[in-house]
Amino acid sequence: MVYTVHEVAKISGVSIKTLYHYHKIGLLMPERVAENGYRYYGDKELKRLQQILFYRELDFSLEKIKDALDNKPNRLNCLCEQYSLLKAKEQRLADILRTLEETIQHEEKGVSMSKEKMFNGLNKKEWEEAIAYQNEHLQEKYEYGIDTNEINIDIMNEKAKEATEFMSFMVDSLRNGVSVNDKSVLNKIEKHIQYMQKDMNIDSEGFAAQTRFLMIDDFHRQMLERQQTGLSYYICFAAENYAKK
Repeated sequence: MVYTVHEVAKISGVSIKTLYHYHKIGLLMPERVAENGYRYYGDKELKRLQQILFYRELDFSLEKIKDALDNKPNRLNCLCEQYSLLKAKEQRLADILRTLEETIQHEEKGVSMSKEKMFNGLNKKEWEEAIAYQNEHLQEKYEYGIDTNEINIDIMNEKAKEATEFMSFMVDSLRNGVSVNDKSVLNKIEKHIQYMQKDMNIDSEGFAAQTRFLMIDDFHRQMLERQQTGLSYYICFAAENYAKK
């Protein structure tokens, strides 16, 4: 079956202008272009358009969609991945809708809503976006990624608060020329490790290995160095010194 660009627009709901743009950037090529310039699409192109629209629902940029489709020629695998991503999005929206419904109910009754419940489901996307570049780097270089489907907002916020406090202390110590052997630095590392042991099986040697990775890996070292020049080395040396105690 062959379809004109007008027929494809009518079937899919995608404007003719958008279809022309997809053609121009190489995202969706017609099956053939006639001598008069008319574009014709086949079933294969319709299937690709369907996948493009699935990715658009996931807020993928056109560039990322093209990369994803070009690098995943197996349509079934691609569809399964899109299904998983959209299910995760569905869950996020369900959480947000639940919070919105409860908020409306409280407003109708003129009753104050619990502060703990007011923001349920609202910050998960921010966390996913915050670690998106890190995940991309880990996947590309180490074939490993952080499972964003398992993000717990309260836990992540708590971890971020503790990590920010720890990093701020280390930055100040480095700026003030405090030795990595100083008792205040060693005590701070000890408390940081104790905090991480709540949900991670990590000891002093494990933490030293973690900081060594952050210092060696370009992506993570630059993240630390943007906060303060020499920070990645300072934390690593301090952690290794603590592990030798």
